[in-house]
Formats: sequence, structure tokens, C-alpha cells
Amino acid sequence: WAPHHHGGDPHLRPFLKDGLHQLRFLLGSLRDLRETLKKKGSTLAVRKGKLEDLVRDPITQLPSISAVMFHEEVKEI
Repeated sequence: WAPHHHGGDPHLRPFLKDGLHQLRFLLGSLRDLRETLKKKGSTLAVRKGKLEDLVRDPITQLPSISAVMFHEEVKEI
């Protein structure tokens, strides 16, 4: 992983300003969570886009989904 791979992504810029180590920790944690879930027969999908699309699309495309969870960063004013 290198910072220039993600520096152009506007969704990751807030993490870059908070520190490269924090971003690496977050990405590593998500990777570990995905691997743990795979071992249990599940997975982790990380998406970006409009909230209404992100919630609706998986539910309509995959009828086996039993839950959709999301987290939205609170932006300081």
C-alpha cells in the first residue's frame, strides 16, 4: 500500500489529513475483519456513493442479505 494510490480519492482525504498511520490502521483492520468474516462464511463489503443507493442496491440484488449496516462520518463545521 502506498499513499499515492489513495491520495486522489476524495473519500480518503480526511484520513490522510489525520495521519498516514491512522489510515493504514483502518485499512488493515478492515482487511482483517473481512478475512475473519470469510472464515465464518460471510464477507464485508465496503462501498462509497449515495447513501440511498448503498442501502437499496445490496438488498435488491442479493435476496440472501439479512442485514445492512453503515457508518457515516460526522463532519466538523
